[in-house]
Amino acid sequence: MLTKTKLLLALGVLIVGVLIYFLLISKNGVDELDGLASGNGRIETTQVDITSKLSGRLLNIEVEEGDIVQKGQLLATLDTKELDAKLHEALAYLDQAKQNKKYALAIVAQRESELDLAQKNYERTSILLSKNSIPLVEFQKDETALKTARAALIASKSQVVSSDASIKAAKAKIETIKINIEDSKLYSPVKGRVLYKLVENGEMVASGGKVLVVLDLINTYMSIFLPTSQAGRVYIGSEARIVLDAVPNIAIPAKVTFVSPLAQFTPKEIETKTEREKLMFRIKVKIEPKLLEKYFERIKTGLPGITYIKLDKDAIWPINLNTIPIETKK
Repeated sequence: MLTKTKLLLALGVLIVGVLIYFLLISKNGVDELDGLASGNGRIETTQVDITSKLSGRLLNIEVEEGDIVQKGQLLATLDTKELDAKLHEALAYLDQAKQNKKYALAIVAQRESELDLAQKNYERTSILLSKNSIPLVEFQKDETALKTARAALIASKSQVVSSDASIKAAKAKIETIKINIEDSKLYSPVKGRVLYKLVENGEMVASGGKVLVVLDLINTYMSIFLPTSQAGRVYIGSEARIVLDAVPNIAIPAKVTFVSPLAQFTPKEIETKTEREKLMFRIKVKIEPKLLEKYFERIKTGLPGITYIKLDKDAIWPINLNTIPIETKK
C-alpha cells in the first residue's frame, strides 16, 4: 500500500514538473539557456507621407488605396494653369531683356565711334594750339567733347551690364517657375503600397499638406520588448527569426537594427533589484530586404507573431526556427 502511494506521489510530481516546463516554454518561447531570447510583437512598416510643397487644386490622383507603387512613379498632379501663365510672362521678360542688351551693345558701339572721333579732334587741336594756329577756346571745346565721349561710353557699358543682370534674373525666375511646375507632380520616393488617400480630385491642398500615405515595404520590421538581463546581450546586427501566427511553420530571417537606450515600464527611481528586473528595452528587428523583394506583394502590416533573437552568436537555431524560406539560403 505504501509503495503504491509513493508511486502515485512520484507520478504527481512528474506531471506537475511537465506542466511547469511547458508553461515556461509557452511563456518565454525559447529557453534563454539556449542562447536565445523572444518577445511578442506585430509586423510594422515605415509610413511615408506624400506632401505637396505648393498650395493648389488637386488635378488628379493616379493611384488608389492598396496599389503597389514603384520608386519615382507619378502619384498625383496639381493644377498648374497659374504657373504656366507666370512662365509665359517670365519668358517674355527674358526676350525683352535680350533685346535691351542688343540695344545697349549698339549704343556702346556708337559711343566708341564718338570717342574715337573726339580723341582724334583733341589730338589735332592740341598740335594746332602748340603752334598758336587756333584759339584756346577751340582746344577746350575738343577737350570737353573727349571727356563727354568717355563718360558716355562708360554709361553705355553699364547698360550692357544691367541688361546682363536682367537676363540672369529672368532666367532664374523661369527656372524657379519650372521647378514649381515639376513640384506640382508628386512622385513616390519609395517602392511600396498606398495606405491612405487623404484628398480627392478637385480639392484644395495647402502648402505642406498630405495627399497620400505610402508604406515603405522594404523597411518592414517588428518591435519587441526584452528585460535588462536579455537586452544587455543584444547587439546591432544580431541574428533573429520572426514567426508569424498566420504562418507558424516558417521562420523569417531578420536582424536587430535598433536597441533602445531608454528603459520603459519602470518607476522614476530604481532602488531595489526587484525593481531593476522590471526594466524593459525596445528592440527593433528588421526583415531581410532580399526576402521582402521576393514576397513584396504579400507583405501585410499588423500581423502578430514572435521574434527570436540570438543572445549568443554561436547559438544554434532549433529545428522549428530553421525552416526559413528557400530564397534566403541561396
